[in-house]
Amino acid sequence: MTTKREFLKKLSLITVGGMLGGSAAPAFASKTLSKMAGPSKKVGLQIYSLGKELTDDVPNGMKKIADMGYSYIELAGYRNRKMGQYGMDDYRKIVEDAGLEIRSSHVNPTIREYNKGNVGQIADFWKKTVEDHVKLGAKTLVQPGMPKIENHDDAALVCDVFNQAGKIAKDAGIKWGYHNHNMEFKRILTEEDKKKNAPWWMPVGDVIYDLMLNGTDPDLVFFEMDVYWTVMGQNDPLEYFEKYPTRFPVLHIKDREVLGQSGMMNFENIFNKAYENGLNSYYVELERVKKGITQFEGVKQCFDYLANASFVRNS
Repeated sequence: MTTKREFLKKLSLITVGGMLGGSAAPAFASKTLSKMAGPSKKVGLQIYSLGKELTDDVPNGMKKIADMGYSYIELAGYRNRKMGQYGMDDYRKIVEDAGLEIRSSHVNPTIREYNKGNVGQIADFWKKTVEDHVKLGAKTLVQPGMPKIENHDDAALVCDVFNQAGKIAKDAGIKWGYHNHNMEFKRILTEEDKKKNAPWWMPVGDVIYDLMLNGTDPDLVFFEMDVYWTVMGQNDPLEYFEKYPTRFPVLHIKDREVLGQSGMMNFENIFNKAYENGLNSYYVELERVKKGITQFEGVKQCFDYLANASFVRNS
């Protein structure tokens, strides 16, 4: 008959042996405990964060992203109707086989300076791009590059082109949006503005970003705010959330390097206000890491930061 002492001793050996020996039982137990802990957080990743570390081996790279805990991705790198070396159907299969969802994609038209003569060419670009992203299963398309805007007429034309792109996407069941950097927070001055002798702390003129927000149709164009670049443009994301509460259903969550390490981004306030406004999706984007770690390692640290943050909601 097995004594209590012998039973506990055997149990201890099984547990330690399983953990150190790499048996399947503890891994199963870990996953089971994770599920019992409650719903997981669904976190998105902009794959631009990984650069060549991903593009050198996309199938294995996608599996690494999923293993870190990410649930969905936003693409970067669409060109010539392909994703790198892959066609749309093949790329979608790679992503889905890894257990990830393609939710969005960053795409820039080949034309940066818009004029009345090339509006049709830009529309044709978006028609083909939308067609390809329907095959990928993307829910949103986002332009991350700012067209040339030097005056109010430029801004008005850009807004018209954005509305047209949004209509093309909407007709195919995809939402179209725009992603900012810091340049959008520059001001456009009228001749009257130039005559004003305002002190430096009272800037005059219209902010390009506001012209975009006010000049586009909310039913056709949403805005994916990059909160880091908004701060770098010397603006407060919360002020924009307050002023335009329905226009930012998607965010880029970014810091100077790994999330939460700079001390300059108040992610708790950003998430709280974004949730209040109806946040739909958000994507980690990591452009650089400190010397000594890989982009994959940095991206994992970003996920861990959000996974452990009390202000980030479960799915």
